[in-house]
Amino acid sequence: MRHRGGEQVTEAVADAVALLRTVADRDWDGVKAGRLDWSCRATAEHMAGDLIAYAGQLAGRAQRAYVPFEITLDEGTGNDGLLDVLETTGVLLTAVLRTTPPEVRAFHPYPFRSANREGFAAMGVAEVLLHTHDIAVGLGLGYEPPAGLARFVLTTIFPEVRPDPDPWRTLLWATGRGDLPGRAPVDGWRWKNDLVLTSDRLTLQGLTPATAADLAQGGDGGFDWVVGGPYEGTREAAGMLTQAYEAGVHRPEFGVFVLLRREDGLAVGGIGFHGAPDEEGRAEIGYDLVEGARGRGYAAEALDTLSRWALDRADVRSLCATIEEDNTPSQRVAERAGYVRASAGEERAAQDRHEEGPLRLYVRREAGAASGQ
Repeated sequence: MRHRGGEQVTEAVADAVALLRTVADRDWDGVKAGRLDWSCRATAEHMAGDLIAYAGQLAGRAQRAYVPFEITLDEGTGNDGLLDVLETTGVLLTAVLRTTPPEVRAFHPYPFRSANREGFAAMGVAEVLLHTHDIAVGLGLGYEPPAGLARFVLTTIFPEVRPDPDPWRTLLWATGRGDLPGRAPVDGWRWKNDLVLTSDRLTLQGLTPATAADLAQGGDGGFDWVVGGPYEGTREAAGMLTQAYEAGVHRPEFGVFVLLRREDGLAVGGIGFHGAPDEEGRAEIGYDLVEGARGRGYAAEALDTLSRWALDRADVRSLCATIEEDNTPSQRVAERAGYVRASAGEERAAQDRHEEGPLRLYVRREAGAASGQ
């Protein structure tokens, strides 16, 4: 898996422009774009503006807000000229995507205040697909983009939307533009970029359904791994995420994270939740490292970072890690990250849930939380 989104942006823009050029001689100003309040002309200008804005965010490595600029068309620019601008802004975003390192993130407000190159690519493709649809509806045109583009958008920035055999209809439904059998209409929506956390030496990079599926199927997830990676536990966790996504129960903030070494950007392991917190606010965490990266404290550092983030949330009261009885190194990792061995009763309950060999249960609780003994 090595796509950075540039090919998808190029394909989306080319497909949209090819359709819109067939009606460039018509009046776009006086026609409303689908359900939007904008005209078809204003909607096309908005698409171009978003593409160049996303390119600016990534190229400038913006961290606090949107870079304060916008494009203005020359007076008298017709629809054909506007489509030239749309093509140009697509090329500029593609160029930025292809030259941006994978670890770079830039400001975007939804929902975790940043996005990487794949996130900006997916947002750009979404803008093109959805607003070309809006214009097509206004002008009475038929439009259906390649299914792979809609799937790219869904698996990158709509992680909580249960997939459907028809990704384009699913994307229209997820953005309030259409119906999907068996699902309630969508009134309000926002896409979701992945969550990223940082520690002194590591970046915890949240997996999207797209990257998780690639890892589960034996790929690299788009990451450069130290020799020997990814380890089997990371692949298994990615498979669990994929299953949750396909069932429509995935919550990205309680998903799986790849551990990237900040000094060189190499992936050294994985960490993540076995699912969202239960009714008592309890969640389980698992972790592993590529063999060549062990013994340097990375796992304990990552576990402490993710645990602190989780226990700061209102919906999490305790975290647990279930570890094989003879896996002393992993037990030491949990202890260094502030976990303590659970009570005998809690450990017996964990043993019953996991149906594995002898286990030990380690827990870390928010301040003041009951022990459960």
